[in-house]
Order: sequence, then structure tokens, then C-alpha cells
Amino acid sequence: MASGKRLDGRGLLDHRGFDIRARIIEKANGSAHVSLGKTKVMVGVKVEVGKPFPDVPDQGVLTVNAELVPMAYPLFEPGPPDENSIELARVVDRGIRESKMVDLKKLCIIPNEKAFVVFVDIYVLDHDGNLIDASAAAAAAALLSTMINKFEARDGEVSLLPETIPLPISNIPVTMTFAKIGGQIVLDPSLEEEQVMSSRLTVTVDKDGRLCALQKGGMGHMTIRDVRECVKLAIERAPQLRKSLLEAIGYGKD
Repeated sequence: MASGKRLDGRGLLDHRGFDIRARIIEKANGSAHVSLGKTKVMVGVKVEVGKPFPDVPDQGVLTVNAELVPMAYPLFEPGPPDENSIELARVVDRGIRESKMVDLKKLCIIPNEKAFVVFVDIYVLDHDGNLIDASAAAAAAALLSTMINKFEARDGEVSLLPETIPLPISNIPVTMTFAKIGGQIVLDPSLEEEQVMSSRLTVTVDKDGRLCALQKGGMGHMTIRDVRECVKLAIERAPQLRKSLLEAIGYGKD
């Protein structure tokens, strides 16, 4: 680390790069598989008709869940979500929600009564570090690939039609995670690096280069200078990562 090189040969601020495949689950409305190094995450999106929340009666519903599959890592156990899976789901959810990636108003069918409910389910298949970035990229790719049914609403009843249209997308957030190790900042930490890091900072940037979410992790501290440097780098790198994401799934070419 002192030489500016990491155990896997990367520079301190080098990203491992994503391998992204979308539309991999036939029965899902949308899906994606992402590899980040040896970290592998799959996301499925299911869309159903439900009821909007009372405080936002003119909007659809988005919910994100994460499951750390026991085969992915020896310390992952079966059972209800633990604090790690809850944090992972919340960080991914915040990036999607605060960037306004999905236009929830367009998912309302009948105000106060009927709306589309979008379930985003994250499955960690292999853990080799930086689950947040892999999960966020997979969730974004899955949402970009999601199709929903056209519908007819009559007398308070909703009929789904066989024709489908893309999920209404208004933004494409990009998430990057940094770790502080021995006073130095590294981008996209591996599992070995996460095990020795003192702190972690996840930065989410929207398509206009605006900061839309921050999440601090770990027991150590980050200085104001650390945070500023991470945010600056995330804003600089976001356009290229977003371009790679869109090219990988062929978004907008259909």
C-alpha cells in the first residue's frame, strides 16, 4: 500500500470494472447479474399492482431488499435479514430514491387506490468485497431492463394488458465506495481490504453530476478533506461508469 500498489496490483484509485448482464431471469419484469472482481450479485425486479402509501397517494411504491446467500461467504448465515443485509438494501434504496431514478408519479394508476409496486430483490452470490457498488450497479441495470404492463382502469378496477412498456426512468445514479486504510484512501475495496479498513464512504452521483447520497461505514473516522476528495473523484468518474453501464445492457437501443 505504501508503494501505491495494492495486493491485486491495482493503483489506490483504480476500479476493478464491472461485467454486467441484463435480462437474465425470464419470469422477472427486470433482472441483471453483475461481477465486480470475484464479487457476484444478481438482482430481480418484480412489479405488482398494490396500494400507494397514504402520505404519497399519487405515487407508486419502490422497495429494496437484500439477501446475503450463505454460499457466498462463510460468515453469511440463513435466516432473517441481519444488520449487514439491511444496510446494503438501505444504501442501494437511498441512491435510487434520492436520485429519483424511477418516476414514481408515473406508476400511480388511481390516486389513493391503485399503483404499481416495484420490488427490487438483491441476492449476493459471491462476496469478494464492495457489495454496495456491485449491488447498486445490478439494481440500476435491472431497473433499466424492467418492463411493466399497460393497463386499463375502470370503475376502480385495474386490468393489465399483454402489451408492455419500459419502467419510467428519469435518472441513472452511479455509486462508488472508498475505504480508508492506514491513512490512505482506496477506491472499490476488495474483501481483504475491507477486513483491515478503518472506515468506508459510499458516494452516489446522479446523471447531472449532483451528489444525491452519502453513507459512512466502519468504526474509524474520515476527515472533511477525505470526504471532499472522495466526492470529487466520484463526480469525475461517474460519467464513464454510467456510460459503461448503459453500453453493457444496450439501454436505449431497442
